[in-house]
Amino acid sequence: MIMATYSLNINGTSHEVDVTQGTSLLWVLREHLGLTGTKYSCGIAQCGSCTIHLDGNPVRACILQVDNVANGQEIKTIEGLSEKGDHPLQKAWITAQAPQCGYCQSGQIMQAASLLESNPNPSRDEIKSYMNGVLCRCGTYLRILEAIE
Repeated sequence: MIMATYSLNINGTSHEVDVTQGTSLLWVLREHLGLTGTKYSCGIAQCGSCTIHLDGNPVRACILQVDNVANGQEIKTIEGLSEKGDHPLQKAWITAQAPQCGYCQSGQIMQAASLLESNPNPSRDEIKSYMNGVLCRCGTYLRILEAIE
């Protein structure tokens, strides 16, 4: 195991971490920086629970190695979406009562935030297509659609 020091720009703050090369960004966020809003679920980028933004684009942190993001790229987690959890999308999530178990919700919100950043008024079909890769174990898809709309 080869240790290395990485400089990361996360939620507008610079962080240096000493971790094993090849460590997933998800574990760096959760275990080394205490940013536990990003969840681990499948570990193979199929469920979307670990979705974060990398330079504004949604990516799956579970398969993204820290070696590949230590180049000054901007990383945003659910904690960076708003300081007090009062982002309009987070408020809409509560109003629509979208969360059940809540496990996928940070990934759902981060995916939706990326969509709304690029397309502030998506159609229902556009929402469904964009959100298709983020799974909800509880099946609250209609409430998630409502919150995004």
